[in-house]
Amino acid sequence: MQFALSSSPHLDKTQSVTRVMGTVLLALVPGTLAMFWYFGWGVLINIGLAIATAMAAEAAVLILRQRAPLPVLMDLSAVLTAWLLALALPPLLPWWQTVLGSAFAIVVAKQLFGGIGFNPFNPAMAGYVLLLVSFPVTMTRWLPPDIVSGTSLTLADSLHIIFAGSPPPGMSWDAISSATPLDQMRSELLQNRMISEIRESPLWGDFGGRGWEWIGNWFLLGGLFLVWRGIISWRIPASMIGALLLVAGLFWAIDPDTHPFPAFHLFSGGMILGAFFIATDPVSASTTPRGQLVYGALIGLMVFVIRTWGGYPDAVAFSVLLLNMAAPTIDYYTPTRIFGQRDRHET
Repeated sequence: MQFALSSSPHLDKTQSVTRVMGTVLLALVPGTLAMFWYFGWGVLINIGLAIATAMAAEAAVLILRQRAPLPVLMDLSAVLTAWLLALALPPLLPWWQTVLGSAFAIVVAKQLFGGIGFNPFNPAMAGYVLLLVSFPVTMTRWLPPDIVSGTSLTLADSLHIIFAGSPPPGMSWDAISSATPLDQMRSELLQNRMISEIRESPLWGDFGGRGWEWIGNWFLLGGLFLVWRGIISWRIPASMIGALLLVAGLFWAIDPDTHPFPAFHLFSGGMILGAFFIATDPVSASTTPRGQLVYGALIGLMVFVIRTWGGYPDAVAFSVLLLNMAAPTIDYYTPTRIFGQRDRHET
């Protein structure tokens, strides 16, 4: 029997950076369309602003570093960073804040560390945290989903608010803005209201916020697609979601009047998006199999702790950045066992 022979190297080159980034962008489409359906044109405007800024900022930095910008821009990593940042932003955020966050993510959190492959922190979450800490009022001014408010802003209305910084004539912020389900749950619990009373609001669905549940489902579909294609490992999202559900379930079982049902934490904020698309960043996340389980579980635990006792209602960005700092240490203590060698911690 004859076999086809070929010379080395025998590496599979089909998984290029561009192909991986493009696949992740494709997986983001269902959840992005769901956000557009429920929150309107502002979602797409934010994505466009963030991508344009990210591409321009990356090109400028590469030119200053005397490197050709086109090959780097073609890897789509800047596009992915900008897209993820835009999805985390309120749909009517002033345009200059979106531009600032995207530029910070690319210039400071990515390129100043050497570019793709060298950034210790997730760039999109670094840009988001900069905006949240600096502009807490605008960063917590969300729209209610159309199915709750019964009204929707036109493209012209959204452009006017984003670029003029004020509602169109005849509208007010009170009429078009609303707290997120996480923010409302937190603020009303601080007023000693029980969860059964809080959930009487039309903002709530079966588990979490109306509209937010379906957005989470579509991002979940995209995340499972990435696992199926082998772009990301199942370990980080599974341990992250599992740890959050476990600790939230324990507190809910102890006192269901002051701690929401565990599924609320999955379908009321950025948990699904964070678990599959943000925490799995191959550069800033843990890389060993056991380390990924520890890394994801600690993020899930931190999300619950910050949401319950911290100062911000949604804690995915802070949790991811905190564990980015711990990822090298986690990898050091959870090395991949090499066949025929003892673990270095067993010597």
